Amino acid sequence: MSVRYLSCGDTAFTVEFGNEISPGINGRVMALHAAINLAREAGEISGVVETVPTMRSLMVTYDPLATTRADLQPKVDALRARGLPVDAVSRHVTVPCCYDDPEFAPDLAEVAERAKKTPEQVIAAHLASPFKVYVLGFMPGLAYVAGLDPSLFLPRRSQPRVRVPRSSVAIAMDMTTIYPFESPGGWHLIGRTPLWMFDKRREQPVFLSPGDSLAFERIDRKRFDRIAGEVEAGTFDWSSLVKSQ
Repeated sequence: MSVRYLSCGDTAFTVEFGNEISPGINGRVMALHAAINLAREAGEISGVVETVPTMRSLMVTYDPLATTRADLQPKVDALRARGLPVDAVSRHVTVPCCYDDPEFAPDLAEVAERAKKTPEQVIAAHLASPFKVYVLGFMPGLAYVAGLDPSLFLPRRSQPRVRVPRSSVAIAMDMTTIYPFESPGGWHLIGRTPLWMFDKRREQPVFLSPGDSLAFERIDRKRFDRIAGEVEAGTFDWSSLVKSQ
């Protein structure tokens, strides 16, 4: 696959893998992101400040006092040319979600009607979707998670909400997401998780990471309240939701 190298000012360039959002392209982005960081740790590349993955490209930021684009770009291209593992998944994450409370899922009935399904069929399709975290953006901890069952594809709401509650589970287009904070939002709300996607008390405040595979687990309101209490108190065992792959 051909790539393009694009300038981003005098201290960064972008490696662009394509013009569409797809698992293959995003896999190549994340693989190069990982390869550059491994090369930095091994001392094979110097001067890189950070790499920032997007859906279809990777921005490489560098220290102009330590390196130049003319020196760095061939090294990055050599890593890419080695052949990158595009299907590697570092973690599988399970996210508990309550779909049953109308307060948590105010758009579930409308989504069902527009998708020509029952609410239970919408929930089943969401639970069965092969989700993968592509990138984080918009606000700290908000993950763009692709893989939604095609039967649930809908555009964003024509009238966004001024306030979407924290931890709301929502869908739009071919994606799902979980709101890490109360904020405005135009996605369709079909459930809520008791988890916090961002918690500054944790060693790693952001829960989800690009490259994670993700599955939702249906829970009732009683279990929701129990987990929510543990999360609030800081006693919840987050490791129970994560498996390495």
